[in-house]
Amino acid sequence: MKKLILLSMLAILSISANAQSFALVDMEYILNHIDNYTKANYELNQLSKKVQEQIDAVKKDAANLYRDYQKNLSTLTPEEKRKRQDAIMDKEKKAAEVKLKYFGPQGELAKKRSEMLSPIQDAVYTVIKQISEKRGYSMVIDRSSETAGIIYGSPAIDISNEVLQSLGSISN
Repeated sequence: MKKLILLSMLAILSISANAQSFALVDMEYILNHIDNYTKANYELNQLSKKVQEQIDAVKKDAANLYRDYQKNLSTLTPEEKRKRQDAIMDKEKKAAEVKLKYFGPQGELAKKRSEMLSPIQDAVYTVIKQISEKRGYSMVIDRSSETAGIIYGSPAIDISNEVLQSLGSISN
């Protein structure tokens, strides 16, 4: 009986010794409490609104040209129709180009956002990593709804190579 209790306690201790510790962070909360981040976000939102207003103005011009074209359609010569259609298409094309230039995946706003926010996000990540290593956390998980996911994972708990070895896909 004593041996069974001793073995049980030993098993429990070895399991808890191997237990990984995790931490949670709320990145949205952290970032919203960093003055430089909120200022940069505000500037980006203002720039975004300004560009959107420019795009809307060009679209409005195109809509006005189209309305005028429709109103005068019966009196226009074929040459005048073509010129007005071209003018409308040019305005719509310009609006699309400005939108892509600023709001596209490689657009000016994406570049500006990366330029302004990445250093702050990198600093937060560095601090999270330092705290995690200091306190022995194997993993830090973001609990905020916007960016939920793993923020930091200790390389010690990464079993990717072991999985590949078991599958025979990697050699030592």
